Amino acid sequence: MIPLVDLVAQYHSIKNEIDAAVNATLESGHFILGPAVTRFEESIASYLGVDHAIGLASGTDALVLALRALNIGAGDEVIIPAYTFFATAGTVMSVGATPVFVDVDPSTYEIDVAEIETRITPGTKAIIPVHLYGHPADMDPVMELARAHGLKVIEDNAQGFGAEYKGRKTGSIGDIGCLSFFPTKNLGAFGDGGMVVTNDSALAERMRMLRTHGWKKKYYSEEVGYNSRLDALQAAILQAKFPHVDAWNEKRREIAERYSEQLASLRVTVPMECEWGRHVYHLYVIRSDRRDELQAFLKQKGIASEVYYPLPPHLSVPCRKFGYKEGQFPFAEQASRETLALPLYPELSGTQQDEVVNAIRDFLS
Repeated sequence: MIPLVDLVAQYHSIKNEIDAAVNATLESGHFILGPAVTRFEESIASYLGVDHAIGLASGTDALVLALRALNIGAGDEVIIPAYTFFATAGTVMSVGATPVFVDVDPSTYEIDVAEIETRITPGTKAIIPVHLYGHPADMDPVMELARAHGLKVIEDNAQGFGAEYKGRKTGSIGDIGCLSFFPTKNLGAFGDGGMVVTNDSALAERMRMLRTHGWKKKYYSEEVGYNSRLDALQAAILQAKFPHVDAWNEKRREIAERYSEQLASLRVTVPMECEWGRHVYHLYVIRSDRRDELQAFLKQKGIASEVYYPLPPHLSVPCRKFGYKEGQFPFAEQASRETLALPLYPELSGTQQDEVVNAIRDFLS
């Protein structure tokens, strides 16, 4: 069986470092926030080139706290891509605001910048570009539009840790960047975890308050907040993994390049990388008009694959109240019908990769 991702293989590759980090945390007695979390926050802030990094319980919470810190709520609209993980839309709805969908570029699956301006209304307060699959969204025109219309930009960088846009790390370009450390991410914890990053000191202070019940001073709530803290054990594990993430991302790029070379002559669409971006291949996603048949065939061969995402958020049950219809965002809907993620993780062997490619070749022939 070839898995989509092999977290055990990654653990064993740095087992001594992980075990030492866990043991040191257990011996420290600091389990919620504390020195391990602060050290990891500082590491991420330095890596991304931002002033503030605030560890949270999940990437979803990162989006919620970003929206709350920007005072986005009932009556407000937030522009998001029509092809993304549901949390991008769900978090907007959870603060009482309305997600406004924009179709995606069919070649990169990133938000179609040319369509954003047509969706801006007096109620628009923010844009959330998503660096989907590890490829950066086209941020310069997003930022220009936002500044021209007085909007805020929240980067959903859950899948793009280490990716670059014109030499800048994704997550560091907008007003707030949101990170996820879900176990399968390029930098993944051994449980849930997330982070918000920003250069705005006032926003940083607000989000630190929001993560701990609205406190500046312990037990003295100044507003209704959350219990959303990155715990010390996860921070210690992430800190142990952190020095390896660039090498792991480079290995992902090598595997992706090999996939693309071998699949280019077959009847599937392989991922692309824009000249201004550096893709970190959180997922290696191909497209086929026989996607479901291909997935079933791979499963028979003992090869895991995954559909991200079978239903675009505008067609989900919670979004029905907004009146979107099938056919409104054709490229997002086509992606939901045709995309398939293949096994990709830094420890994937050449032999395993050949087996995946040969299975796809067999199916298409």
